[in-house]
Amino acid sequence: MAGISTHILNAALGQPAPQVLVKLYQEINQQYVLQDEQLTDADGRIPAFRIEAFIQANYQLIFEVGDYFQTLNTASFYPSVYIGFKVTDTQQHYHVPLLISPFSYSTYRGS
Repeated sequence: MAGISTHILNAALGQPAPQVLVKLYQEINQQYVLQDEQLTDADGRIPAFRIEAFIQANYQLIFEVGDYFQTLNTASFYPSVYIGFKVTDTQQHYHVPLLISPFSYSTYRGS
């Protein structure tokens, strides 16, 4: 199934990060346009973002992790994490996991 998904894991606690707001933007005419925004589920996942037209373009995910850490009463350095990536084949699925802790984050292209 082609499209974009994500999964957030709290690496400091070794568990999923539920109820994190994630926004998906698509670059159209050199401007990023909001396509969808969702909260991660209990397993820290957003299985599929809703995209008006899934085309070859630059995309950006914005993860509002500061709010998540605030609910845990945990100080954190990053209020938001911005991940930009390029879709080159609209027949493929693009899974963008995010590993977070209060003072660091890591990402990669998943499957």
